[in-house]
Amino acid sequence: MRSLLLPLGLALALGAAAPAAAQVPSNRVSGTIAAFDGTKLTVKAADGSSTTVTLPADVKVGAVVDRTLDDIKAGDFVGSAAVEGPDGKLHAQEVHIFPEPMRGTGEGHRPMSMPKQTMTNATVATVAKAPQGRVLQLSYKGGTQEIEVDPGTRIVLLVPGDRSLLKPGAAVAVFVSKGADGSLTARAVQAEKDGVKPLW
Repeated sequence: MRSLLLPLGLALALGAAAPAAAQVPSNRVSGTIAAFDGTKLTVKAADGSSTTVTLPADVKVGAVVDRTLDDIKAGDFVGSAAVEGPDGKLHAQEVHIFPEPMRGTGEGHRPMSMPKQTMTNATVATVAKAPQGRVLQLSYKGGTQEIEVDPGTRIVLLVPGDRSLLKPGAAVAVFVSKGADGSLTARAVQAEKDGVKPLW
């Protein structure tokens, strides 16, 4: 499981959240699959624009399973993109639960691309009830963070997938590297599985 999940987990940990569109903000292409020939994956955005990405033979494909706030327990290793609100607190935009083989992936707290947006990958120390949702006390090497998670926040568990998920019409998030000639090569892919779409 580690070999299937780790590259995707690193991409999720280090990538920045962005709207679903076939563009390359923060080295990610998101949208729906228009075509896949085994090597080239064409991703179509909601606005109709398309981007083609080369998929190496060994690129890892992952997926997600929807979870709820009640599934987050003390001791879990999680990642959360969050934005600082007017109250000065961090409010989760999403939370992904890492499987045990990925514990420690991207551990830490770092800024993301948007103002006042951060990514925290850490162990859940405590889960406390809040007026709305939960407050996660997250602990990582060198520090701690408190993140408020509202009931409507999307929570997912990362799971392995394969190329059979890369079908026309399926939603994908492709983490890419850009070559000197402008070409894009996938580093990891998160694909829709059983109707559950990727985080981004």
